[in-house]
Amino acid sequence: MKRVITLTGLAMAVGFATMGAQAANYVAGKDYRVIENPEKISGDAIIVREFFWYGCPHCNVLDPHMEKWAKTKDKDVVFLKTPAALNPVWEANARGFYAAQLLGFENKTHSALFNAIHKDGKKLFDQASLSKWYGSKGVDEKKFNSLYNSFAVGTKIGRSQAGAKRYQLSGVPAVVVQGKYVVTGEDATVPKVVEFLVDKVRAEKK
Repeated sequence: MKRVITLTGLAMAVGFATMGAQAANYVAGKDYRVIENPEKISGDAIIVREFFWYGCPHCNVLDPHMEKWAKTKDKDVVFLKTPAALNPVWEANARGFYAAQLLGFENKTHSALFNAIHKDGKKLFDQASLSKWYGSKGVDEKKFNSLYNSFAVGTKIGRSQAGAKRYQLSGVPAVVVQGKYVVTGEDATVPKVVEFLVDKVRAEKK
């Protein structure tokens, strides 16, 4: 009986240790940054926005981790990919992203463009090259070019730039949770911190 109790106690201790590891307590100022002037987001949904640039090697490394997380996220979480437009080169890629998005090709071309640039070494940083590349993926080039400098895409660019300014972003990748918290990095830890913050926001809503 004594041995059974000991083994049971050991099993419980291992179980609690595992639970503790799963429920990591990430720290503000170390694992994530608290935004000084947080955005007020109404509604029940929790908004997660990933700011990126296709030419950024760190964004390329992070992409599969965020894509994997996006497939398992809870239903009350809305994940938005937000191409940063902090300079003219970045803006070109952002315009390409939004044009493809409006044509319904975001899911088909997003990770593929990262691969084309970082694995295949293609220089896809201007309208002409982007138009041809998206065309190779099935996007109508005429419609793409029409949307590239359109008011609709320009409006989305403006929102991206305003968001980056509000969240005090100086680089990418950066993942913003509910307009309150910013997570940076490129490995599998990033979505874990994001999930921790999603739970935190959910608790704050109660």
